[in-house]
Amino acid sequence: MINTQFTNPFMQGINNSSNVLYYKDTGGTFANVRFDSEKKLPLDSYYVFTLKIYIPSSGITGIQTNQVSLKLQNANINNPWETQSEIIKVVQLDQWQTITFNFKNDNYINFNAGSLPPTQRADLNRIVIQVNGEGNSDKVEGYIDDFLYNGKVKKEPAYPYLVWSDEFNTDGPINSVKWFHQTKLPAGGSWYNGEIQHYTNRTTNSFVQNGVLNLVAKKESFTDQNVTKQYTSARLNSKFAFTYGRVEIRAKLPTGVGTWPAIWMLGKNINEDGAYWDNLGFDKTPWPACGEIDIMEHWGSNQNFVQSAMHTPSSFGNTVNHGGRILLTASSNFHNYSLKWTPDKMVFMVDSIVHYVYEPKTKDASTWPFDADQYMILNIAIQASIDPSFSSSAMNIDYIRVYQDQPTTDVKKVSPIQGTNYPNPFSHSFKIKTGTSNMERIECTIYNQLGKIVLIKNLQTDASGFVQIEASNLPKGVYLLRYFLEGKEHRSKLVKN
Repeated sequence: MINTQFTNPFMQGINNSSNVLYYKDTGGTFANVRFDSEKKLPLDSYYVFTLKIYIPSSGITGIQTNQVSLKLQNANINNPWETQSEIIKVVQLDQWQTITFNFKNDNYINFNAGSLPPTQRADLNRIVIQVNGEGNSDKVEGYIDDFLYNGKVKKEPAYPYLVWSDEFNTDGPINSVKWFHQTKLPAGGSWYNGEIQHYTNRTTNSFVQNGVLNLVAKKESFTDQNVTKQYTSARLNSKFAFTYGRVEIRAKLPTGVGTWPAIWMLGKNINEDGAYWDNLGFDKTPWPACGEIDIMEHWGSNQNFVQSAMHTPSSFGNTVNHGGRILLTASSNFHNYSLKWTPDKMVFMVDSIVHYVYEPKTKDASTWPFDADQYMILNIAIQASIDPSFSSSAMNIDYIRVYQDQPTTDVKKVSPIQGTNYPNPFSHSFKIKTGTSNMERIECTIYNQLGKIVLIKNLQTDASGFVQIEASNLPKGVYLLRYFLEGKEHRSKLVKN
C-alpha cells in the first residue's frame, strides 16, 4: 500500500515537508515501491539516487535488519529481477535521514553474476525501493520523501585540517588566550529572553579540572554593575572566528528545570556591547542580520531533548529553522555535538547521527548571512522558571575542535618576520618578542608544512614581553609559528637546523 500525498506525521529534523509518500508492507513477501521511466537510465553519466526516509520503530515487526534497498531493473522483460542491480543501505529508526545510492562507487549486487556493472548498462528503466528485505512476512510502515535522481554527487568539503582547538588539559582558570569572559549586562540590566543570571569571570563559575572545562550555574546572591541577581553562571566568547568548517564538541549537559545551556555561534560583526569582537571594533551589524548558529541547545524542562537551530532575518527568536532529537543520557554521559558548515548548508549531528540540515533554496542576506566569520559562545542561562530547589549544575566540555579544508596557512608562502622570533633558523629554542609590557599568557602553535600541529606551548611573557620556546625535539625543516595576542593573530616562518 502506498499513498503519495500522505500528511507527514514526523515534521522534524531534516524534513519539514507537509506531504510524504506513505509505504506500508502488510506482510507481502516481495512488497516494494516502483517507478518506471519512459527512457533508459543514462547510468554512464548519472548514477546517483537519493531519498529521505523515516521508519518508526512502532511500525515494524520481525527481526530483519533495518535497511532500504534500491534496485534497478529492465521493465521490458518478463522477469525484470533476473538482471537487476541492487544497493542495500542500513537505516536508523525513528529519525529522518538522507540515503544515497551511488551505482558507480557503492557496493552493488547483480542478481545475475554475468551482468555488466550498472554504469555500463543501457537497458535499465525501472527503480524499485524495498524496506527490510523480501522473502518474509514482516510488517513495515515507512515514509519516503524527496526521491531524486540527479546525477553525480557534488563533492563536499571534507574539512580534514585541525586549525583551532581547546583540549582543556591545564587545570585552573580558562585559557585567556582562547576565551573571553562576557559579563557586561545589556542595556536595562538583564540578559535577553527574560534570563535572570549574572555572568561572571570567577573560577567559581568557570574552570578547568582533570581535562574538562566546567561551566557552573549556581544559586547565590551576587552583585555586579550595581545590579543584584540570585543566580550566577559563565558566558565565554572564543577569540577565534572562522568561515566554513567542521566543529566537534564533546560535552555533558547540566540538569535542572530552568537551566538553558548552549553551544552556539554569532557573526563576528555583531553589535553587542561587551562581547569580545564588539570590543575590538567589529560591531557593524545587529542581530539577527549577523546570523546565529545554535549547535546545541538544551532545556532542563525538556531533559531528554537536544536541539540545533538557525536565526536569520527570515526567521528568528521562535525560529522555524530547527531540529532536534531525543537523547536520554544528555546529562549523564558525554556526547559528540558537531556542525558541518559549507557554502551551501549546515549539517548538525549528535554522535555522528544527523538530526537537522539547514539548506535554504534561496540564499541571500535574509536567509544566509553565513559567508563571513562567526565565533563560538559557551554559556548556561537561567530562565525565570528555574526550579526553586536548584542549587548548582555544570556543563562539562572535554574538547572543542575546528577543522577546515586547508591547513592554517601555506608555510611556503609565509616570509620570516625579522625581530619577532629569533634566532631564526634555530637549533634548540627560540624567543618571541611580543611587544607587550604586560605579563600576558599566549598560546603558541607550530605547524609542519602539511598543516599538522606538531607543538603547542602555553606560556607567559616575562616583564620585557618575551617568551622562550623549547623545540629541540622537532626534526629539521620549515614550520609555521602562530599565536594570538590581544585579539590579533601573529604568524611567521620558522626554520629548524
